[in-house]
Amino acid sequence: MDKIKDTLKITIEKAKLGNQIAFSTLLDTFWNDVYGFQLIRTRNENDAEDITIQTFSKAFDKIDTYDDTYEFKTWLITISKNLHVDLIRKRKRNIFENSGNSSIEAIQRVLDDAPSAEDQLIREQDLATLLYYIKKLKPHYQKIINLRYFNEMSYADIAVELKEPLNNVKVKLLRAKKLLAEVIQNKK
Repeated sequence: MDKIKDTLKITIEKAKLGNQIAFSTLLDTFWNDVYGFQLIRTRNENDAEDITIQTFSKAFDKIDTYDDTYEFKTWLITISKNLHVDLIRKRKRNIFENSGNSSIEAIQRVLDDAPSAEDQLIREQDLATLLYYIKKLKPHYQKIINLRYFNEMSYADIAVELKEPLNNVKVKLLRAKKLLAEVIQNKK
């Protein structure tokens, strides 16, 4: 058991230094734990998957704040739980804000996963400008954005195309969108 903990500690330290293989290892190791936790909480595969992707994205962005006196899995689950609570609050707020509208419109707004700030920023660009910004990304991020949004491939099809695990594709696409939004934001 100590050997597993030591290996995990080394992997986390590598991830803190920006090692992509370490990030991938952590994702592969803990994906099922976080996804399973969210599946029980949300009782919805899409919400569970979205929150799990957001959990890993947030964890990888904030990995330098991880305190190794706590279990890594517990840290991830806490992030995941907080993201779920935020989602519930956001949906409740949308229902109350739209209560003057017809109930069908309110339900549609809640069910339609509100686009993130990155999604909104990306949508506001015209195609030529958007392609220009996409070219500013690293090639592997360019490819995953092209496969998902221009070729309209599913996550599973992208995983097959890139010969990568499905989980890596999900987090990589989330990261690519985030980087693209930063590129667009910096150009404005």
